Amino acid sequence: MTGNPPDDRRHAVRTTQTTQTTGMPQTAPGGRPGMPRRVAPALGLFLLSPLVAEYLLGNVPSSEIGGLVILAPMYGGGAIIIREVVRRTGRGWPTLLLLACAYGVLEAALIDQTLFNPAPLFEEDVSRGATLIPALGFSAGNAVGFTAGHAIWSIGVPIAVVEILVPRRATTPWLGIPGLIVTCVVFVLGSLVLFNGIYDDSGFMASPPQRIGAAVVVAFLVVAAFLVGRRPRPVTDGRSPRPWLVGAVCFVASAAFFVRPEDWWGTAVGVALLAVMAVVISRWSRGAGWGAAHRLALAGGALLTYAFGGFILLLLHGTANTVNLIGQTVLVLGTLAIFLAARRTVRGASGTRGTAEVG
Repeated sequence: MTGNPPDDRRHAVRTTQTTQTTGMPQTAPGGRPGMPRRVAPALGLFLLSPLVAEYLLGNVPSSEIGGLVILAPMYGGGAIIIREVVRRTGRGWPTLLLLACAYGVLEAALIDQTLFNPAPLFEEDVSRGATLIPALGFSAGNAVGFTAGHAIWSIGVPIAVVEILVPRRATTPWLGIPGLIVTCVVFVLGSLVLFNGIYDDSGFMASPPQRIGAAVVVAFLVVAAFLVGRRPRPVTDGRSPRPWLVGAVCFVASAAFFVRPEDWWGTAVGVALLAVMAVVISRWSRGAGWGAAHRLALAGGALLTYAFGGFILLLLHGTANTVNLIGQTVLVLGTLAIFLAARRTVRGASGTRGTAEVG
């Protein structure tokens, strides 16, 4: 089972453990939105990112919801930082997704180090051995799954959903410089707490060459993120497909990515799916009429994959007891409620634009 694969974060949650706002910003007497309204989208993203990345996925069961205190600084903080940097520099989704890939490598290789840890992720896990590259000390299948899983579900989908919920602020910064600095500090501290918790639990530390190599990959992805998408691409003559078709294609592709075999053939299929979807979405998003409804459809298709995948992972982990199954159902219903709220927002706002932004 692939996607955003399960890892040792659920153990760190146990060993180190001691909403979403919709609607338009209201203005304070001075004409500026009040503090709660200004930061509400960022707070929503701060919580939604770990909820999707770990809890909706079923990697961390809902009975351990207290672990959100540990996971949110890393997941939510990372998502906010990426989103703020992209919007402050006037970039679009190509830059955002490449930065999200950099985050995926950073987390899997340098923070929780699951990419390099030879211990199985869970008892039935066979993914590492099936695609292990001995000279590098990591599994190609896990590298694809971790990076894409974090880029799409941990970062991309939560940002897309929250931005759709606040259309007037979808492409503007949500935090001032002080708020962004605080978020960076929270992210670093949260990542250190998780790193130390996992190290204390497993005793594993990646080798210096592995850490250096991962840092180089992260740096390369960050540089690449700012070399692409410098100019908005003009709308093409063709029209974008209907949102329901976009969502259906995204669900089929993401579900296929999630359930692909954990061997070299499955890894090749995963890479092919990512490449094909990148090209398809890039072409679709340059068509006339592409807008928030289509981005919501993409997010909805991906969320649906995690909605059913979460129950599968609970079974694989042996955590599918009554409490966790009820909790997972509540999470799915909550996700549906957020999606429907975003859908209502889209219906009340114009989704047309003059230049294309991928995704």
